[in-house]
Amino acid sequence: MSPSDHAGPRPPVLRQGIRQNRALFSHLLLQVLLVGLTIGMMRTVIPALAESDFGLPANDFFLLCTFVIAFGVVKGCMNFVAGRLAEHLGRKRVLQLGWLVALPIPLMIAYAPSWNWIVAATLLLGVNQGLAWSMSQTSKLDITAPEQRGLTLGLNELAGYMGVALAGILTAYLAEIAGVRQSLLGFGLVVIVSGLLLSTLCVVETRDWIIPVQGKRASPPAASASRLPTGLPAVPGTFEILRHVSWRDRRLAALMQAGLVERFVDALVWIFYPVYLSQQGVKLADAAWIIGIYGGTWGLSQLLTGHWSDRIGRQRLNVLGMWLCGLSVLMMPWHASLLWWSSCAALTGFGMAMLYPNLAAAVADLSAPEWRGSSIGIYRFWRDLGYAVGALVLGLGTGLSGDVATSFWITGIAMLISGVLLAWQGEESSPYLKTISSQV
Repeated sequence: MSPSDHAGPRPPVLRQGIRQNRALFSHLLLQVLLVGLTIGMMRTVIPALAESDFGLPANDFFLLCTFVIAFGVVKGCMNFVAGRLAEHLGRKRVLQLGWLVALPIPLMIAYAPSWNWIVAATLLLGVNQGLAWSMSQTSKLDITAPEQRGLTLGLNELAGYMGVALAGILTAYLAEIAGVRQSLLGFGLVVIVSGLLLSTLCVVETRDWIIPVQGKRASPPAASASRLPTGLPAVPGTFEILRHVSWRDRRLAALMQAGLVERFVDALVWIFYPVYLSQQGVKLADAAWIIGIYGGTWGLSQLLTGHWSDRIGRQRLNVLGMWLCGLSVLMMPWHASLLWWSSCAALTGFGMAMLYPNLAAAVADLSAPEWRGSSIGIYRFWRDLGYAVGALVLGLGTGLSGDVATSFWITGIAMLISGVLLAWQGEESSPYLKTISSQV
């Protein structure tokens, strides 16, 4: 009996497309919004108040980074596991498992006797994000058409990172009213229980959209098919996919390294933005707004940049996004004012919007439907491992220099170099553009 046998009602004709599946698509967007709220509640308040509320020694930058290192390692691994689980258990079951794992997180934060409990809660958060965010994304790709992948991922990341931004702002205000622990307890339980209930009642299994109907699958456009890898079996093994995606195919390898390095930016914002702004005398609520501008610009702009990539291509947006992020991060410590920091945060957010959905869309373009879930899972593994690598490098660099501004220099330079590598080794992958060019 397949997982879809237990997934509830489904449309009589399984056609791909956002409009054709708008109700399910909307439910999946709500899921990723809730996933974003879950991670967002830990992104502003906890780093800013790590010393005063959770007993972290002052200026211990490496120890401050430990919870993001833990998050990155676990989330990266779970992204890989989620891709394989989804192809065996089904998307819906993996999504529900992600929410179940998250249930203890608010309680662990509320009653944490030491920083180690925060690290342990972050491990569970990594599992939740790896399973739940991955499945909301993969399910949307199942039910939408190939020429809508950029728009689909743009909408997915719009919902997710608007959730991240909103949660960061809301929990900062709630912390000032009710205290850190109680505010995160109440907020977290409401969000996580809602995600679990809605995933059970409103989401259906989406694997059926990619299962051959009556023994036949529609052939992809010739130009799109020509971009798919050769030399792999129809159903490759885990190591075969990992090897191909990670280093054998130079186009995919370029996307993997770009995904890993761009997480340096998010690690910087998560760990060092709150600390840097606090050192500059910025109030917690004002810091939350600056960080929220980054996340909000990132989220909202993806509605444009994801759809844009379906029309003008992924590659140029990915490369330019890497460079814009690098430059705007380098600009952040140059001047000290709320307007300057907010402007830099907005530019960084827009750069992330240019590259974030479109790196994943390019991976999907270059992967066969039979193993696309695994391929995206491997990309997400390398990308979110960047949290751990970035936090480790930034923590060590900042600890050695004793200056938080060092983390901005490391991140900015890494993004510029990675963008050069992507420009050199990557290439355009959009099925829409390839189909048009093949007809000219």
